[in-house]
Amino acid sequence: MSYVIAEPCIGTKDNSCVEVCPVDCIHPTPDEPDYEKFEMLFIDPDECIDCDACVEACPVDACFAEDQLPAEWAHFAEKNAEYFRNSA
Repeated sequence: MSYVIAEPCIGTKDNSCVEVCPVDCIHPTPDEPDYEKFEMLFIDPDECIDCDACVEACPVDACFAEDQLPAEWAHFAEKNAEYFRNSA
C-alpha cells in the first residue's frame, strides 16, 4: 500500500508534505523545473514507505492511504502513479 495525494491539493500545492517525507517520494518539488506545470503534487507509489508523515503535515487534508481514499477520488491513485511513469 502507498499514500495518494488527492483533489484538495489542486491549486494549493503546499509543500509541507515534501518537507517531512523521509524518502523524498513527493514531486514535483519547488526546485524542479516542471514544478509550475502541475497544479498538484504526487506521491511515488513505488518509493512511498507508508510512514503517514504527509498526512499529518498536509494543511488541506489531501493525503490518504490508498485504501482510505474516498471513492470519488479513487482515480487520483492512478494520477499519482502516472506522473512517475511519465517522468521516468
